[in-house]
Formats: sequence, C-alpha cells, structure tokens
Amino acid sequence: MHYDDNTIESIPVGVLGLIPMSNCSALGEKVNQYLVQWRHEHQSDHKTTIAFRGFERDTYIVNASTPRFGTGEAKGFIKDSIRGYDLFIMVDVTNYHETYTVCGHSNHKSPDDHYADLKRIIAAAGGKARRITVIMTFLYEGRQHRRNGRESMDCAMMLQELTSMGVDNIITFDAHDPRVQNAIPISGFESIQPSYQFIKGLCTNVPDLTFDADHMMMISPDEGATGRAVYLASVLGINIGMFYKRRDYSRIINGRNPIIAHEFLGASVEGKDVMIIDDMISSGDSMIDVATELKKRKAKRIFVLSTFGLFTDGLEKFDKAVEEGTIYRLITTNLIYQSPELLSKPYYINCDMSKYIAYIVDTLNHDTSISHLLDPYDRIKSLVTKYQTGQLH
Repeated sequence: MHYDDNTIESIPVGVLGLIPMSNCSALGEKVNQYLVQWRHEHQSDHKTTIAFRGFERDTYIVNASTPRFGTGEAKGFIKDSIRGYDLFIMVDVTNYHETYTVCGHSNHKSPDDHYADLKRIIAAAGGKARRITVIMTFLYEGRQHRRNGRESMDCAMMLQELTSMGVDNIITFDAHDPRVQNAIPISGFESIQPSYQFIKGLCTNVPDLTFDADHMMMISPDEGATGRAVYLASVLGINIGMFYKRRDYSRIINGRNPIIAHEFLGASVEGKDVMIIDDMISSGDSMIDVATELKKRKAKRIFVLSTFGLFTDGLEKFDKAVEEGTIYRLITTNLIYQSPELLSKPYYINCDMSKYIAYIVDTLNHDTSISHLLDPYDRIKSLVTKYQTGQLH
C-alpha cells in the first residue's frame, strides 16, 4: 500500500484535481488509475470527514480542453467546477503527434503551441483553484536556459510567466540545467531524476548484469551529464568515464556548433558493460558517436539511458547501430510522446514513470514532504540486492 500513517493523518490541501493536457493524456490516465486504486483500497475513518471531502472518487481527472477556431486560434475551457481544488496540470510540450487545422491545413503542434495551451487552461481556472501545480515532464525551452551573446532566455521567461499567472509549484524531470530555477527563487521548483526507474528497467529486462567495478562502468557523454553519471556510479559502486566534445565554434549547423571529435577521460572499458547516461536523445548522433568510440576501446555491451527520447531524425541510425553491435539496449521513459515504431523495437526498454508521478501528486496533495521520493538511494540499493540474490521477479 502507498499510504502510511503520516500521509493519511495530514489533511489534503484541497480536493485533488488532475488535468492531463491532451498531449499528455495517456500518462495522465495511468497516474489517475493509481490514485483511484490507492484511495479506494485504503481503509480509514478519515475518508468520511468533511476535511477529506472528495478524497475517494472514481476519477480525479477534471474535464478540460483547448478547442481551436478555423483560423487556428484557441481557447482554454474547463467544464467541471474546480473551486477550492488542489489542481495538478500535466503537459508534454514535445508531443509533435498532435495536430490542429488552420484554414483547412493540418499543422503539427510545436512546443510553443503546447505551452500556449497550458497558459489557456491556467487562465480558464480564473484563480478559483486553491493551488496550482504544473507537472511539465519536459522543461519547455530547457536548453535555452542561459544567455550566450545577444539572445533570448526563454526558459527563465517561461518560469516567471507561469508564476505570475498564479502557479504555485513547477515539477519537471531531469532539467537540462536545474539552475534555471534561480529565475523564480521564492517559488516551488523540482527537477526529478528517474535514476531508480533506469536501474529497474535494466534489472527486469537484462538477466546477466554484474554491478561491480570489474564488470560495469558508467559513462557521461559530455561534461553536462557528469552529475547524473556520478550519482548512479556512486550508488552502484562502479567507476565513471567521461567524454568531452571538441566543437567547431566558427560554424553553426542546426542551431549548434558541430562536434569535431569526442575525447575520452577515464579508466579502461575493455570487456565491461557500459551505461551511457544523458538527459535527452535529440538526433542521436552524439550518443552513437560515443558508443562507437567505446566499441573502439573494446567495451562489451553498451546500454544507452536517456530520460527523453526525442529522436528528431528518426530511428534508422539506432536500428543500424544495434544491427552492427554498437548499441545493445536503448532505455528511455514515457514522460514524453513515444511513437508506436519506438515501442515496437526489440532493443527498446520503456521506463514507466506513471506510478512515481502518482506518488508525488498524492504526497503533495496531503502537503507532506516529498524528500524521500526525490532521493532513490535506498530503493536502488534494495533493487540491486534483490537482483543479485535472484529475488527480483
């Protein structure tokens, strides 16, 4: 059971309301199912008191939509009452699969469109909710988090705009640089790592892993991902290696300086399983280049772990890398849209984040600390121990 005495003794902030935007509906439905199940199964006299009004319901999803006019203009529409609600709005700004019609032409929604729809729903709430928390699975404009030269700071502007609209807390996952929260220093902001889910995905899908420094190594593909790699390597008791990218700063291609070469720092990877971990896979070129360099250094099996699988150039290059033996398994989460093609790949491992999000939502609704949910050290240790002793089913 999810509930413990501390959780249920804390009165909810308000009636729980969940608004998964249409771009995040599948993940939102799974989160809702966990919440309904937990609150239905829990036996407590508190559930009948006025302080726990609306605690147990058949669904926590609030009926909301963002319909479009023929010109492509839109509006936010909340069809249910949300007065006094503790409202959680879930949004996936990377869902390119959604479309809308402009004067008879079909357009795919961009992150800008999804962000605008999020603001419309917040505006439709009209200040009637007791508290609004935005669960933005992929931080909008997270890669445009700092200024290099004369350019915009889109992520910081977004955070300030949401808080000015009345959003109390912003929850995201694996922000490209969590220091962007300095833009809203007195507002709630959490960047959550899916470290436990990565290891669970490996343990439940790969039967012959050995978690020690002699058989496994953690690899950071660049200096920006070092923190993620250091944490997991420390928990698992394995060594870390790092690549750094030499770039051509005289040119810009597809919005970035092209990479000339990957240089490696670290101990030998020969004969070891290696995990390459990063926050996102965009085109995939960098990950495959790093995997290729590791294979040249005689690495055994290569596991690519990434919170967000964007795959902006498709999956063909990964198919080829797996076929050639460069990559063994590809692991990402369901925090963003996953194409049916990706889910059908035999080398792909999907990490479901819905239960974790449901824990966070339920705990916050009770106004209880989520610190124990943010640090997965003990859970990872317990999982690996069960795996090594054959107790994991």
